[in-house]
Amino acid sequence: MENREFPVEIPDIEYYKRMIKCQQACPVHTYSGAYVQKIAEGDYLGAYILARMPNPFASACGRVCGAPCETACRRGALDEPVSIRALKRFVTERFGVEVHPYNPSKVMDLVYGERRRGTEGAGRRVAVIGSGPAGLSCAHELALAGYAVTVFESQFVPGGMMVLGLPEYRLPRKLVDLEIAAILRLGVQIHVEKALGTDFTLEDLETEGHEAIFLACGAMKSRELRIEGIELDGVLKGVDFLLNANLGYNVQVGERVIVIGGGNVAVDVARTAIRFGIDIEGYRAAVRLGEIKDGIGIEERSSAVDVARLALRRGAKNVKMVCLESREEMPAYEWEVQAAIEEGIELFPSRGPERILGDGGKVVGLETLQVVSVFDEQGRFNPSFAERSESVIEGDTVILAIGQQPDLSFLPPESGVRISSRGMVDVDPETLETSREGIFAGGDVAFGPRLLIDAVADGKRAAKSIQRFLGEATPESPRARMTVIEDHHRYPAYDRIARVQPRSVPLEKRIGISEVDLDYDEVTALEQARRCLKCQVQTIFDSEKCVLCGGCVDVCPEYCLRLTPVADLRGDESLTQLLQARYGVSAGAFKDGDFEGTAIIKDENRCIRCGLCADRCPTGAITMEIFELLEETA
Repeated sequence: MENREFPVEIPDIEYYKRMIKCQQACPVHTYSGAYVQKIAEGDYLGAYILARMPNPFASACGRVCGAPCETACRRGALDEPVSIRALKRFVTERFGVEVHPYNPSKVMDLVYGERRRGTEGAGRRVAVIGSGPAGLSCAHELALAGYAVTVFESQFVPGGMMVLGLPEYRLPRKLVDLEIAAILRLGVQIHVEKALGTDFTLEDLETEGHEAIFLACGAMKSRELRIEGIELDGVLKGVDFLLNANLGYNVQVGERVIVIGGGNVAVDVARTAIRFGIDIEGYRAAVRLGEIKDGIGIEERSSAVDVARLALRRGAKNVKMVCLESREEMPAYEWEVQAAIEEGIELFPSRGPERILGDGGKVVGLETLQVVSVFDEQGRFNPSFAERSESVIEGDTVILAIGQQPDLSFLPPESGVRISSRGMVDVDPETLETSREGIFAGGDVAFGPRLLIDAVADGKRAAKSIQRFLGEATPESPRARMTVIEDHHRYPAYDRIARVQPRSVPLEKRIGISEVDLDYDEVTALEQARRCLKCQVQTIFDSEKCVLCGGCVDVCPEYCLRLTPVADLRGDESLTQLLQARYGVSAGAFKDGDFEGTAIIKDENRCIRCGLCADRCPTGAITMEIFELLEETA
């Protein structure tokens, strides 16, 4: 008879936490499944509170988050993931800052209630350098704890890459302004056009009484591409192009644009280039902010933008994207690439730029080579090209979008802040503290370009580290509890509901900066929320009550349960300890045939939490129970 072994894991708190894969994948550990289930129940306010509680930029994330929660979603193993990001937008559009344009602080009342502003920090001063999602998330958390936070921004508008890098058709500026205004109403102050190293130094901040400093300056510098023709008129850098377009400066592009790059920034550049160029005289003076306090000026600036951006002129007639990666390997979000294709952007995957062609000092085209491979056998970035595979793509503008890096010229060696070999601020990966005491760093300046939600997580993590550094209490490790569900309810045919993409503006109506993606209608949102498998619900087995009838195995529609001899199990020390406690013998006794026993094992990847096993069990040995983490403060 063939010997089979089944690797098993004995459930504990960490195991049950991992089962809620959407929450574990989210950098800020948003309880995604719980707010999706609130939507399914019609409790939209409860859903919004759960979505907003860990994330001060919930409304923005409902539109542009990379959604690692969806990548991890267990429903995706069955068919397609739950539309977690779109469902977040569904509730933010009912209770978020977009509903309260003249009173964004109402969001704080909804979410935090009496905890809106704590007293732990007692007015102690902290400086934040950079007003992007990392910096403002740190400021948000510290302000909630009672700290006096001042944010310094080198640009004349706050928001970082949310404003300077993301096109408005993806993330409306007014929405970002309102989320920032809600943070400012906590007492946070922002000073714009104040650059570290130019207008002030780290020593200046410390002298002024700031007890800790968080560097969140982003990665606003385009990576260089060293090829022939890079100096020609008509060659632009992707980040600079987006920054100038988003700030309203005159952006000159030709009629035939070639974008080099296959990431999200490259797609944003291509989709922006095909939409418009902006020529607004005096725009900068019209929206100059100076110092912002308590949100004053946010609405006025939005109005100026709305008026000014009526002056759009037509964009490029033709836009092409050239990238080293194959179509399947492109790092950009698939839905963004599809949208680009729908809008008429041509893709040239697996092509490497060889040289930019010019005539009379101006761009006339790009010579490319066919890519054989992007990485070598060791997995290192080392593109190889096919011989004699040259081809020319004609164009009058080339925009380089091959990545970004921080500009750390404001941190000379004498600053005491160490720079890593990758050109980032070197930080402790757990605390985010730099080599200089009291100075922390996070977001793109420390880790390079990542997701918006990663930056938010860094800001929150830095805030906790700063509180600990200043001797304040922070939350202890969480406790957990299991609660039996007396009536485990499932929606009819929940396991057969197909994923539906959110609505979008029809192609023929996509003009200029108008937002393209829309939210669900209520009927669709309810249906999509009911696709959730409720991964926080666990099947708990009581071996004392089990009679080994096999009814649970027979009734399971996904064949995820199995009765098997204990001798066939393979596990770590926790399995050994369990067998010793249950049978009083070692695991070896089962392997040697000296002792027999039966175990029920479960494939979590297949379980759909239907509860049929619990219903079928004649002795009540199986219960459906909710796993909850309970945070405690010291």
